[in-house]
Amino acid sequence: MKICFVSSEIAPLAKTGGLADVAGALGKYLKQNGHDIRMVMPLYSSIDTKDIDLYPVDFARNCILQMGDQQLSYDVYTTKLPGSETDVYLIHCPQLYNRPTIYTSDADEYLRFGLLNRAALELCQRMGWAPDILHLNDWQTALVPVYLKTLYAWDLLFRSTKTVFTIHNIAYQGKFHADVINSLGLNKFYHFFDGSDLYGGTLNFLKTGLLHADKLTTVSPTYAKEITTQEYGEGLNDLLLQRAHDLVGILNGVDYDVWNPEKDPYIPQHYSIKNPGKKKVNKKALLKKLGLSYSEKAPVLGMISRLVEQKGIDLLESVLPHILQKYDVRVVILGSGEEKYERFLYYTQLNFKDKMVFYRGYDYPLSHLIEAGSDIYLMPSRFEPCGLNQIYSLKYGTIPVVRKTGGLADTVELYDWETQTGTGFVFEHYTEEGFYWALEYAITTYQNKTAWRKIMKNAMSQDFSWKKQVLKYEQLYSSILES
Repeated sequence: MKICFVSSEIAPLAKTGGLADVAGALGKYLKQNGHDIRMVMPLYSSIDTKDIDLYPVDFARNCILQMGDQQLSYDVYTTKLPGSETDVYLIHCPQLYNRPTIYTSDADEYLRFGLLNRAALELCQRMGWAPDILHLNDWQTALVPVYLKTLYAWDLLFRSTKTVFTIHNIAYQGKFHADVINSLGLNKFYHFFDGSDLYGGTLNFLKTGLLHADKLTTVSPTYAKEITTQEYGEGLNDLLLQRAHDLVGILNGVDYDVWNPEKDPYIPQHYSIKNPGKKKVNKKALLKKLGLSYSEKAPVLGMISRLVEQKGIDLLESVLPHILQKYDVRVVILGSGEEKYERFLYYTQLNFKDKMVFYRGYDYPLSHLIEAGSDIYLMPSRFEPCGLNQIYSLKYGTIPVVRKTGGLADTVELYDWETQTGTGFVFEHYTEEGFYWALEYAITTYQNKTAWRKIMKNAMSQDFSWKKQVLKYEQLYSSILES
């Protein structure tokens, strides 16, 4: 199949979250499976280009696009997705993409991604390449289906093209003042947008994509059900219920070429399900690196997270001090986010400096060492479309403590002492009591080495590889084209 994949971020070129990981993996594995996949994203000034071979696309130089009253000029460059043979096309428009960060709060944010939507279609035209599937991701690419039905409806190149729109996190919708419809070049096509939104002065990118894409997907089966409810639908649940027959939940995979304790270059000791005891070397290395003492009986609780409400940090505020006071544990947390949460972790660290380290920011090698060196992984999310770290943790024999929501519910099964089945510790209700129960269950189970070895083997035997998950996307694409 011919697949044009449009995304605002693709790992490892540009990344702020899980969207980039999914995009990079799908690009790699769809190409490996023989598909003609071409990926399109902005050329942000923050991309480190010194380690990639970047070439100008001869037929896409000095491209001019009329966006309302404004004329935008851009060039297109191409490179191979690192670690694969997949072609990535980067839209170079310094006026819009030379910013310190990938996403901004600038007044022209709508235009930055409006250009990406149109440039992807213009690139297909310049290549004379008719994609079977246009796979779009999150609000930043959600106008492509509307552009196909309006400004590009004349072009027979796209007459058989189908659109797939993936929701990675419904909380981010791309809401702007309704006036921007003129600057997007769509002022003649008001009827393609939600009338009540426009009447209220709002244009919602994400909602527009949900209205017009041929098929909708999200990143786990449970999240696909959750977002049709008022609790999780962020105001779009009624629309998603109407389109429920077009909504599919496909669990994200992980790249076991990157996240695998058998060959991880960032950890001092490789290990596998056959010799999980070697994991202890990484635990000692992690604690030594962070200045904490090692104890055979003290489990290491690890967490790598954005420090925002979604990730359950308010539950951590309520529970963690009590756990640190009651139990002999070590806690390692890597992340950054809202100041109030950073401040809480900083002062908790000061109060328990022999037991806890908070590393503010992000450190990629350290994130691998935390996965390999921790015994228990904390992920008490309020909601979680898919989540990746709990899947990494399973592979590393680092047992997750998670809330039963979204992808966490689809990947972690509560450990049962009687049957010795299960891969982690799961609590259902988003409460302090629920999280405390699950975390205490994990800490006390850790003291029984026979039970802990069993749960580690259960966890490490799980397979959530992209090689497996990519087949579900292929099946989805095929079903759309056949229908």
